[in-house]
Amino acid sequence: MWSYLANPERFERMARVLVPALWALAAVLFLIGIPWALVFSPPDYQQSDTVRIMYVHVPAAWLSMAAYAGMGIASFVYFVWRHNLADLAARALAPAGAVFAFVCLATGSIWGRPMWGAWWVWDARLTSMLVLFLLFLGYIALRAAIEDERLSARSGAILAMAGLINLPVIKFSVDWWNTLHQPASVLRFDGPTIHASQLWPLLIMALAFTMLLGALALTAMRTQIARRRADMLLRRREQRLEAEELKAGELKS
Repeated sequence: MWSYLANPERFERMARVLVPALWALAAVLFLIGIPWALVFSPPDYQQSDTVRIMYVHVPAAWLSMAAYAGMGIASFVYFVWRHNLADLAARALAPAGAVFAFVCLATGSIWGRPMWGAWWVWDARLTSMLVLFLLFLGYIALRAAIEDERLSARSGAILAMAGLINLPVIKFSVDWWNTLHQPASVLRFDGPTIHASQLWPLLIMALAFTMLLGALALTAMRTQIARRRADMLLRRREQRLEAEELKAGELKS
């Protein structure tokens, strides 16, 4: 299975079909979800229209965690089986995940100001989410700082796998510690507690963000593959030119 998925040519054929489909699905879902969330969904009886921040904040939180989980799994696959495509997947997910984590923190701060009376509190959920954002940035910086491609990939994989411990902390922080952040209202063992009139637009927006993440990650992977192929062709051309110059020099002598 991994050998099949790790084949760049098979991946390119699959991505050539998936990327336009994901962009199109994301656009359609956003066209449905944004008006539904911002106009047609009812205001909350306590938070009024402020609750509409939820339709961006919550999907951004979910997708940032999903992106890091995917990054950690891809890093594990690369670390164990040395499949380069898995490393490309981890590297492609990091920038998108960092953006989603930042959007989550920014919208949470905007939401928290009228609800809690403060832009930021060192709450367990907020702090662990900030740690996730810093893990994304640390991974990106580490990969950029190491020139040796194999050492960069291996070091990044170790960091990504180590950071996976933060995901259950984010998820269960509201259960383990006293926190200002409200408990889970959608992903619960006993079912969602949020009303259907707000749940459905939230799920549509979450699905739209998911399609967007998939499109961004696959596009980034295709770009990295194309860049590596271009670098390889450039190196071969330089080696051929050096060989020709060396041969010409020997003939002259």
